[in-house]
Amino acid sequence: MNLDDDIALAHRLADAAGAAIRPYFRSGVASERKEDASPVTLADRAAEEAIRAILDVERPDDTIIGEEFGTKAGKGNRTWVLDPIDGTAGFLAGRAIFGTLIALLVDGWPVLGVIDQPIAGERWIGASGRPTLFNGQPARTRPCRQLSDATIATTGPHYFTDHEGEHFMALAAKTDYRRMVMGGDCYNYAMLASGHLDIICESGLKLHDWAALVPVVEGAGGVMCDWNGDPLHAGSEGHVLAFGDPARQEEAVEALVCHHH
Repeated sequence: MNLDDDIALAHRLADAAGAAIRPYFRSGVASERKEDASPVTLADRAAEEAIRAILDVERPDDTIIGEEFGTKAGKGNRTWVLDPIDGTAGFLAGRAIFGTLIALLVDGWPVLGVIDQPIAGERWIGASGRPTLFNGQPARTRPCRQLSDATIATTGPHYFTDHEGEHFMALAAKTDYRRMVMGGDCYNYAMLASGHLDIICESGLKLHDWAALVPVVEGAGGVMCDWNGDPLHAGSEGHVLAFGDPARQEEAVEALVCHHH
């Protein structure tokens, strides 16, 4: 699968999204509230519209799934999945750790992913069979010799059900507690890909939240899976684990799943 043209296009899409987002950041713009009470801004919509406008011209036959504007059915096995601002709460709080997520799926499997932070000017791009690049230079995860050395991250405890939270804490208890990171959304996965975090554990993620992350993490030497240790695909239910060092995967999945009350 030659992804050169798609990679070049993904850079253009991220550029367009960033240009749409930047004027709204820290501008005091009012947010609406969606039914699920997640904040959504004008920037979200402007960015997704900018991406879709390019895809409509460049890839008219591809399916598009976006957080803001739903699904445009295509003809074939290629799907672009868009989350123009992942981390809207952080965005509204003026924190530059949100990201634009752009993924290409073929037959439901992520083959290309971009995490773009348009304020800091940071971009990670991963594609099947290629090293992940951070602003053009290879990004690498770091080794982690044992679970007790691991730095774990999650976006926040309020995203877990009580039951899921117990599982998370069972895993977290075996890691380096003092360094646990809360908050960060997609930015945590970028930090894992660049060797600053070891494990991320989350639940309740939708396809647009995680699709772009998989090629970025895996192209940097890491691995992503669901809470059972299975690979992520379009049908996955949103329980997501990421490991910088694949050697820690089996042990961590065991700690998470074999939690006894």
